[in-house]
Amino acid sequence: MKSVTSRSEAETIAIAKEYTGSIQRGDIVCLQGNLGAGKTHFVRGFVQGLGLSGDEVSSPTFTVINEYEGTMPIYHFDCYRLEHYKEALEIGAEEYFYGDGVCIVEWPERILEILPNEKKWITFKQTGKEEREINFH
Repeated sequence: MKSVTSRSEAETIAIAKEYTGSIQRGDIVCLQGNLGAGKTHFVRGFVQGLGLSGDEVSSPTFTVINEYEGTMPIYHFDCYRLEHYKEALEIGAEEYFYGDGVCIVEWPERILEILPNEKKWITFKQTGKEEREINFH
């Protein structure tokens, strides 16, 4: 496990951009942390690292999945409002998990039953007003 500290939104974005150097097509990246822990800022940096501006990133809470086309397809899941993993099945989530892009999943614990065994896990913990501890598992 690797742990880093972010002291600002800009640092979280920079950490995510650097992280994309280890990403390959087919990867599933799970982001776990409380509301306001920095997950969406991480996603913004993640898509920047894969060739986009990051401006297109918003929390897809009401649509569950947003798709972005960078150097590879990026599928951004926000499962916060899902009450059961079957809701993710109904919208075809599994097709994304086995597709040709990369999936980045906020609130993955809500759909653990359908996530493939092979996945990357990142946890976010707020340790101060602006400070976050980011752990890569």
